[in-house]
Amino acid sequence: MTLELRPDCERCGRDLPPESPDARICSFECTFCAACAEGALDGVCPNCGGNFERRPIRPAELLERSPASTIRKGPA
Repeated sequence: MTLELRPDCERCGRDLPPESPDARICSFECTFCAACAEGALDGVCPNCGGNFERRPIRPAELLERSPASTIRKGPA
């Protein structure tokens, strides 16, 4: 199984491309930008109550074989 690398913050909708150092995830891959995760959410995932970690960056050469998700979860 590979991480989905979701493309946006679930709270504010900010774009989070696969190479973004600002993406934060919980153990269920809920995805938020650093500003939301460390600010308004105070380090706690609103979906599961877990903590956040910096999302790993998938090397560009592996994105062809294992592309990032294109399904947006942020506000419309």
